Order: sequence, then structure tokens, then C-alpha cells
Amino acid sequence: MTTFRKSLLALLLTTGVAAGTFAASAEQPGSGPMGAGPAHEHRHSPEQMRERMAKRQAALHDKLKLNANQETAWQTYITRMKPAERPQRPDRAEMEKLSVPDRMEKRLGMMKQREQRMTEHLAATKEFYAVLSPDQQKVFNDEFKMYGGGRRHGGPR
Repeated sequence: MTTFRKSLLALLLTTGVAAGTFAASAEQPGSGPMGAGPAHEHRHSPEQMRERMAKRQAALHDKLKLNANQETAWQTYITRMKPAERPQRPDRAEMEKLSVPDRMEKRLGMMKQREQRMTEHLAATKEFYAVLSPDQQKVFNDEFKMYGGGRRHGGPR
């Protein structure tokens, strides 16, 4: 195995263990913001997230000032960037029954699924970016400065 692959595997495994530890502690009462209830109470509903994403996409569309030839590429890009349905979290009781290596393997599988989705988003972004003019690319870049390529749920700011 190459050094890069070994490092990537070590990073993925460490991240999986850390994520599992974080998830377990987040489900404990009083572990949310300021100790006030479950950690997920502050999250937005899927409908709210879709609405926010649609507003951001509309704003980006307006800023890019796309020509008629670019509209098809935009529609393809938006379709391909739609977030996948969130997979159901593994049952905590079932996870606790698994051995540590089996839990790590399950987490690694989930990470691979997320990596595949990110790879698909990268391909869609590259294809759309290629049809933009240099000025439009600058606007696109400015919209995605934070986090190196987008916000958490695949939509522009």
C-alpha cells in the first residue's frame, strides 16, 4: 500500500472512531448547546433546508447571468447536486452489540458512501464550471470560498 493510502485509511478510521464517540455523547441528555436537551434540537427540518438551498441556488443563478446555452448545464448541475436522502442512522443498541472492528467497518462503509456522493458532486461541479466564462467562474468561486467548495448540504451560500 502506498503511504498516501495508508495515511488516508488511518485518517478515515480515526475519523470514524471519533465520529462514533461524538455521536454517542451527543445522544446523552443535556449534551446539546448549553446543556439544553438533545444536540439535534437546533437542526432545521429537511423542508427548511430544501427551502434555504433553493433560495441560495436562485441567488447564484441570478449572479451568474447565464446565457441560453448555459441554462441546460445549470439544470443538469442543480439536478446532480441535490442532496441524497439521509441514510437512517444505525440503531445504537445494534451497534453496541457489534465488536469494535465490526463497528469500525460499518462506519467505514458509511464514510465510503459519503465519499462516493462527494465524488459525484465534484464531477457535476467540474462539468458545470467548464461551461462558465472566466467572469462567471470568478462569481462562482466567490460564492464557494468557505470550506473549499460549498457549504454543508451542497448548496451555495
